[in-house]
Amino acid sequence: MKTLKQRLQKKVEPCYLIQGEDILLYDKALEMIKNACKIELEEFNFLKFDDDTFNGDVLIDTLQTLPMGSERKLVLLKNVTKFNDDFKKKLVAYLKSPLLSTCLVIFDYFNKFDFIISEKVSAKRLDEKSLSDIVVSELRDSGKSITSDAVRLLLSYCCDYYSLIKNELEKLKSCNFDEIGVKQIEDMVTRETEWTVFELTEALSKKDGSKAINLLNLMNKDTKTFNLILNHFRRLFFVAISKESDQELCKLLNVKEYAIVKARQVTRNFSKIQLKNIYELLDNVDLYIKNGQMQIENALYYLIFGILYC
Repeated sequence: MKTLKQRLQKKVEPCYLIQGEDILLYDKALEMIKNACKIELEEFNFLKFDDDTFNGDVLIDTLQTLPMGSERKLVLLKNVTKFNDDFKKKLVAYLKSPLLSTCLVIFDYFNKFDFIISEKVSAKRLDEKSLSDIVVSELRDSGKSITSDAVRLLLSYCCDYYSLIKNELEKLKSCNFDEIGVKQIEDMVTRETEWTVFELTEALSKKDGSKAINLLNLMNKDTKTFNLILNHFRRLFFVAISKESDQELCKLLNVKEYAIVKARQVTRNFSKIQLKNIYELLDNVDLYIKNGQMQIENALYYLIFGILYC
C-alpha cells in the first residue's frame, strides 16, 4: 500500500488490477486511488460493475466516455467472473489506447484478469518477517519497543492480516508503556475470532493439521467458537451448492461480501460430498454437546480431526 501511495503521488494510471487474499486491502487501495482521482459528482463519475450488473459493451462504452463536471472518472469492476473472449479482446484493445481521464480499478479476487497489462496492486498477505519489521518500525517511530514474543502474538491474533494489524498498532502506539510485551498484547489487542475461523477453515481444507491445531489453540474453547465454526462450514456448503450471485448470498446469509469471497476460495479445496459429510459431522457434534455427551473443548478437537480425515 505504501508503494501504491507513492505511485499515485506521481501519476494516476488508466487501470489498476488488484489481486490477493487480504480482502480488506482492496477497499484501502480503492480509497487511495479514489482520493488521487479527486472525483467530483460521484453519481456520474464513480461507476461500479459486478457480476449482476456487468455488461461488457456497456463497460467499454463507459470507459470511453468523458467525465461529467470532474477532471476524472473512476470505474470499479468488482468480482466479475462471467465474461467471454469477445470482451477480453475489447478490454485489451481499449487498454492499448485508454482514455486518460478514466481510471479503471479491477477487484480480481479470482485472478480472472491476468490477461491484461495494467498497473498491479498486491492485496496479498505479507510474510511474517515483513509484518514483524513493520510492527517494530511503526512502534519505534512512536517511541516504543516491542518484544519478539509480543510481535508473534500480535500477528497470531490478527491472523497475519496487515489491515487488522494496522488497526491494533494504533491502540499500542497510544498506550502508556514504553516497551510492549505479551501482557500488553493479551490485554489490548482484539482477538479476531472470525478471522481465525477463516484461517482454520483454510488450513483444514488444505489438510494442514499442524496449522489447524495451532489456530484452535489460539481460540477460546467455548460455545461461541463452536458456533462460529458450525456456521462457517454451513456457509461453505451453501455457497458450494448455490447458484446465487455473491450479492444475493450476502443478503440470504446476512454476511459481508468478503465472507462469501473467502468461502468461494476455500470451497475449491473440498468436494461437495466432503462438505456434505462435514455438515453432518457438525450436526452430530452439536447434538453431542447439547446432550452432555461431549465437553465443548473435546468436541472442538474431535471436530477438527474429523474434518482433517473426512
